[in-house]
Amino acid sequence: MIGRVHLDAVRRAGAPVAGISASSPARAKEAAAALGVAQAFDSSEELVTSDEVDVVHICTPNESHARLAELALRAGKHVVCEKPLTTSADTADALARLAADSGLVAAVPFVYRYHPMAAEARARVADGRAGEVRLVHGHYLQDWLSEPGDTNWRVDAAAGGPSRAFADIGSHWCDLVEWVTGHRIAEVTALTSTLPRDGGVPDTEDVVHLLLRTDRGATGTLTVSQVSPGRKNRLWFEVDGARTSLAFDQENPESLFVGSRGENAAVLRDPGLLSPDAARLSVVPGGHPMGYLDCFAAFVRDVHAAIRDGAAAVLRHPTFDDAARMVRLTEAVLTSAADRSWKEVS
Repeated sequence: MIGRVHLDAVRRAGAPVAGISASSPARAKEAAAALGVAQAFDSSEELVTSDEVDVVHICTPNESHARLAELALRAGKHVVCEKPLTTSADTADALARLAADSGLVAAVPFVYRYHPMAAEARARVADGRAGEVRLVHGHYLQDWLSEPGDTNWRVDAAAGGPSRAFADIGSHWCDLVEWVTGHRIAEVTALTSTLPRDGGVPDTEDVVHLLLRTDRGATGTLTVSQVSPGRKNRLWFEVDGARTSLAFDQENPESLFVGSRGENAAVLRDPGLLSPDAARLSVVPGGHPMGYLDCFAAFVRDVHAAIRDGAAAVLRHPTFDDAARMVRLTEAVLTSAADRSWKEVS
């Protein structure tokens, strides 16, 4: 799924696709034919070091991210790597340092930042309209693993890493809320649970409940689930400031709830009325719905702009540093759940 999304975004940005790889040469040829790509590389290692390639998009299972990203950076390639960046914090930090030292663009698609109304929420916090942030809370709910027979590679810790639900989707929520508020999650206490399914109980969690404190004194809660029937991709957050509350729902992304003691409103996406960055991301007029693929395309456009402009670029895209932070947060969540205590997030 995510490989198709990356491919669509690259094409919408106007970049030529040099080739693709897959789990085997035969699968690569099948994928190339199905996706209209001219070249199939025999291996991902061959692709990420090829002289024909300038930018590598890594959409493989989690356990291979670190190895392929390092190979690509050392070969002088710009890298877009799916999250989680790696399956351990030490490896993620080392990879972020390598990316910084290389001078190359290294990005991770925390693309919910690219919803215009999420950007509008950020602007209203930054300019003071919301007031001091006191509380952040929300959830990220899916149902694709809610039946006993549901499975894929992510359920296997050997391929997906020690965390599933939090690393896969909880990290998106946390990155987005940190980006919107300017706060950093500084301390957490977590409870996880895993449901039995055909073949036994998986090694990774289905559900995470999180209590959090930020570095600027706000508190909050988060529920993450991949076993909530009927919830397809319900990323929802609320930021409660001293003056107004702001709430965003990724499944209904064309509006932002703005509430106060005196009045509640649904602010609709209209580029003529939004803050500058929210208007920049609004590529169609109000009333013409935008969605996830538009966010991904905007992310890739920003990455390509950073590559073209070099040091003069306005860096808007999430970086390997952002991704490594989410890996550290994931480890704090898992260790907290293991011993039922508060953990600091470095």
